[in-house]
Amino acid sequence: MSPRMHQLIVELQNEWEVMDTKIAALNAEFVSLARHNFAMRRLTTIPGIGVLNATALVAAIGDASSFKHARDLGVWLGLVPRQFTTGGKPRLLGITKRGNNYLRILLVHGARAAMPVVSQSDTPAGQWLRTLVSGGIHRNVAIVALANKLARIAWAILRNERPYEKTFGVAPA
Repeated sequence: MSPRMHQLIVELQNEWEVMDTKIAALNAEFVSLARHNFAMRRLTTIPGIGVLNATALVAAIGDASSFKHARDLGVWLGLVPRQFTTGGKPRLLGITKRGNNYLRILLVHGARAAMPVVSQSDTPAGQWLRTLVSGGIHRNVAIVALANKLARIAWAILRNERPYEKTFGVAPA
């Protein structure tokens, strides 16, 4: 390897280490922020919603009062199928992908990470997910459906200010 190439690689390695330090500092800041905010702390108890998702959700939607129904949040995030209706027969097409792209990506990745744990659990969400997958639904479609369900649960937690419970989704009043 030439001396110039070696020098460039060393410079890139130094830049990489600086970026790692900055990322670690930002992660620590997010964790601290989530610990001191009740809404974020409640959101992080949902499987698939971590500190980054919780901070982004609270920053984007606040207490969720701007959405009348949980479905409205799913629509805003672009996690619901587009409808094409003709002759009284509705057809569901692909997800709309309109709305908040960043939050949608975070929720889909969170759902992808939580899918194995949720599908093996003996909760209503786990039973729903197993039924969905065993019904012939493609894995990626099930992941987007789970992301939509996570968004709806997050809406309920933010709107009603109740903690998350595995057995019911949201603790009763």
